Formats: sequence, C-alpha cells, structure tokens
Amino acid sequence: MAIAGPDGVDAAIAAGLDLDGSPIPAEMLSLYNEVMALEAQRARSGVRKSMRNRVVKTGSKHLDQASLDARLKAAGWEGLKAKEIDFFYG
Repeated sequence: MAIAGPDGVDAAIAAGLDLDGSPIPAEMLSLYNEVMALEAQRARSGVRKSMRNRVVKTGSKHLDQASLDARLKAAGWEGLKAKEIDFFYG
C-alpha cells in the first residue's frame, strides 16, 4: 500500500492495513479508534496553538533545530521551547 501525504495513514487505518499490506490487529484498531474518539471530544485551546504544535511535531522530522526555531519566529510564533528541543532534538 503506497502511503503519502497527511491523509495517507488515516486511509490505511480505515482500510485496516499496515504499510506492507498486512492486516492491523482488531485490538489495535479498537484501541486506536477509542482514543481518537476521546480526542475528538476534547476542548481545544485555539487553532493557532494547534497549528504551532503540528508544525513543531512534524517540522522537527524535516528541519534542523535552528531552522525550525527561526522559521517559527519568522512566522510570528514563539520559538522552540526547551522541553520541545529536549523531546524532538535531544
């Protein structure tokens, strides 16, 4: 199964298949769906905060620490926090 883009993993989960085409165990799908349903009910603190969190989480996989920090600041967000640096780059 070819997976690309942010919706690729969601499509694989919906199909119940891993990237190699093997079925995802029912217990894993059940727990995942239960937790995602709980997350869907959680109150949000703001779109900009959620956007920043996503940029940090995903950006840390693609950009070095200095670049991501500079890009966050240039976009008008707070730079990387110490706990983010430790978690994503430590």
